[in-house]
Amino acid sequence: MAYEVAAPKYVRLAQTLQGRIEDGTYPPGSRVPSENQLVQAFGMSRPTVVRALELLKRDGWLESRQGFGTIVRGRPEATGQRVQRGRDVLDRQEGQAPGRLIEVRQVPVPPRVAALLGVPRKAQVLLRRLLIEADGEPVELSSSYFAVDMAEGTELADSALLGEGLRAHLETRKKVRFDHVTERVSARIPSKEEADLLEMPEGEPVLSVLVLACDASGQALQVTDVLLPADRQELEETYRLG
Repeated sequence: MAYEVAAPKYVRLAQTLQGRIEDGTYPPGSRVPSENQLVQAFGMSRPTVVRALELLKRDGWLESRQGFGTIVRGRPEATGQRVQRGRDVLDRQEGQAPGRLIEVRQVPVPPRVAALLGVPRKAQVLLRRLLIEADGEPVELSSSYFAVDMAEGTELADSALLGEGLRAHLETRKKVRFDHVTERVSARIPSKEEADLLEMPEGEPVLSVLVLACDASGQALQVTDVLLPADRQELEETYRLG
């Protein structure tokens, strides 16, 4: 017997809004309804609405303009619909993310992170961990690691939420320039702490997206391990055949 799993609420809302952009209900250059209006119109929670809007912005359907709100861009030129976790991690504004900052401290560097950051295996690194939620349940655990000297002179070690993305913060404070991101996707069994945070049964696997962000020389500026409960994700990619 085949079973069909319904897409998460924020995905269904994003699909509905995308349909309204395509049929002209929300023409290019117009403003979409506010978060409060969408909450009332669809009877969904604010985190669900925020996550749906973030998805449409990430895929190029919408953009935020200071002083104007959220504006319709129209159909994106690119046909791909692949979720770019690396870009999301670097540009996400913690203060607006539907979740909470749960940990900020120096920790012994994990072995595979040490190799990517280019620090000694016994070194300490700064960990900044964010738990993203939707509809009252955790859907992503994002653990970002920074070399200690990279974090100096920034607010990364503070427990307060950043009002800008990690990339913007580092580029402003450290005068560095992010050039490219490499994503390594794998599956693994989470630690007990990770499983507890994600509210997962013991032994259930997660998808791990290891995000390596580098400057033009290839020097790693940040490594982020994004953990996604496999049963709460929907991955899709559209591409042209040559």
